[in-house]
Amino acid sequence: MPGVMRPQNARWIGVVARTLLTSVALLSTILGVSSQAATDPSLEDMKARLASASSGDKPHLCVQIAERELAIADRLYTTDDVEHAEISVKDVVTFSEMARDYAIQSHKYQKQTEIAVRTMARRLADIEHLVSHDDQAPIQAAIARLQRVRDDLLMAMFPKGAK
Repeated sequence: MPGVMRPQNARWIGVVARTLLTSVALLSTILGVSSQAATDPSLEDMKARLASASSGDKPHLCVQIAERELAIADRLYTTDDVEHAEISVKDVVTFSEMARDYAIQSHKYQKQTEIAVRTMARRLADIEHLVSHDDQAPIQAAIARLQRVRDDLLMAMFPKGAK
């Protein structure tokens, strides 16, 4: 009978449909990752762009660089490359301090910068608990400096005596 679907045909169509859907999902994931990688600037490009950015855009750009450096440091600590991880942690602090300075100077992104620095300090505290005792000192120093960055931003946003 031409209009009746047999059970073995239905199973075969189900298998083909699932295979096709899985292939489409895999392809879209691959294309999504490659298009995101193509649109995300490299760390070096971001650092180069910092020099020519407007003063209002510099805090946001510095925060992005610091967050990228923190992700790199986390990955390096995970792979036990402590020496390079410590360099990335120093860059996190350096660019966070630059973000603070630019945010206070331009009166832009102060709140967002403070929130981002708080998040980075918490993430560094999480990393600190995962590394050996010998490798914790640079992370502790970085957390302390990030706390000073936060304090400076909070003082700029909420000066004492101002009403």
